[in-house]
Amino acid sequence: MSDVIASRENAKFKALRALAEVAQEPRKQGRAIADGSHLVSTALARGATVQQLIISEGAQRHHEVLALQMQYPRLECMVFRDSLFRELSPLSAAVGLSAVVEIPPQLPLDMTSGAIILDAVQDAGNVGTIMRTAAAAGIDTVVLGTGCAGAWTPRVLRAGQGAHFSLKIHEQVDIALCLTETTATSIATVAHEGDSIYHLDLTQPVVWLFGNEGAGLSPKLAAAATYRATIPLDAATESLNVSAAAAVCLFEATRQRRLASTN
Repeated sequence: MSDVIASRENAKFKALRALAEVAQEPRKQGRAIADGSHLVSTALARGATVQQLIISEGAQRHHEVLALQMQYPRLECMVFRDSLFRELSPLSAAVGLSAVVEIPPQLPLDMTSGAIILDAVQDAGNVGTIMRTAAAAGIDTVVLGTGCAGAWTPRVLRAGQGAHFSLKIHEQVDIALCLTETTATSIATVAHEGDSIYHLDLTQPVVWLFGNEGAGLSPKLAAAATYRATIPLDAATESLNVSAAAAVCLFEATRQRRLASTN
């Protein structure tokens, strides 16, 4: 095990703290901090480039930490005094383990096999949860327009629970432009006056559009979609949380595809 770093003047600590302080725009740095043993082990298992392991002094003999070090013996490991580790890893985790992961470059956007598009979804928990749901539903492309929470920020990474490492993620995208450049069927989700999702044919690839927590999808984007869809709700309920709505829509499409494949 490496020596314990105990000084704030240590060059490695300063470099990592600088990365943590710009966590709202990690893509510009090309690196992000993944907090917790689950995220770190998922990143490694799915082939993400992990540059360094960051370990708290109190966790250096934890069985999960030791197992990762045995499995990946060439990874650089840095052990920090617990108080310093908390400055680098602000999210509480059961095991004092984080990692610096390389953010993959954005590839050309291809939505022919389906995608999720988020319009100004600001809550980090919602963005990460929708990513997790997309991966679970077999959709591998997520597009974030301007105004969305950053995909690689710590709280979005935590909510995504490792989904980032199996998705193609595009940020700061001109959504209106990308809709004009795809031939895939697009569905704008709206709270009212759309077709019921249960009456739409969702067996083919779909580009789903989900909007801001309060304002919903912009009228311009809703009008640009092939269809407008609404989830039927009890009359006493106005709307669903956007991440809950995304789960309903994606798994209705999954249900329809599975039913079609058995007929």
